Amino acid sequence: MLIREATFTVDLGEHGYLIGFDDDYDFPPEMPFGWRCGPATEAIAVVLPTTDTGPLQMTVQVHDGPPGPEPDDGWEPAEEMSLLADAPTLYLATIGQGDFWDAWPEEQPPLETPPPAADSGGWVRMRLYCHVDDPKPGIGDHGERHLVQLWPAPQMPPVHPDISEADRQARADYAADRARTLEEYAATYPYPYGDQAN
Repeated sequence: MLIREATFTVDLGEHGYLIGFDDDYDFPPEMPFGWRCGPATEAIAVVLPTTDTGPLQMTVQVHDGPPGPEPDDGWEPAEEMSLLADAPTLYLATIGQGDFWDAWPEEQPPLETPPPAADSGGWVRMRLYCHVDDPKPGIGDHGERHLVQLWPAPQMPPVHPDISEADRQARADYAADRARTLEEYAATYPYPYGDQAN
């Protein structure tokens, strides 16, 4: 049964968004290229929209048990994953260039964790549906909307589509970039100072 629903618009910030039950945000060790969502931590999912920078209409639903499948309304196949509900409140943040912005609307009351089931172990299942009018990635309004459904359930394996070799390479490239040290990103340039060059 549906307990609560919130619908609002999020302004995205270049790298998707984080959603889950913790506000200790950081870039995930792996980006889920080829999927719409993947784990950032046990309690947080990272979601990769089509829209680069622009509006996204989001609906978040809390259920007391698994909801039935959504009727075909142009939705992509649903993806699912488990999140550990460490905190009682759902957090939402957009990911920008090296920073995170809280994105839960001020006019919306906080959304609480679904009531725990006896056998859930504190885990919540997240199902994500996505739709986009313009599937070419880019800036601006792509008519993108996401439906996030949450309900208490024991931890289970995720549900995602198969990924391509290009997705595997993108994941490897991201992991390699994450492994680089700050010094590897920095460069030193000589500059003249008076009659000397440093």
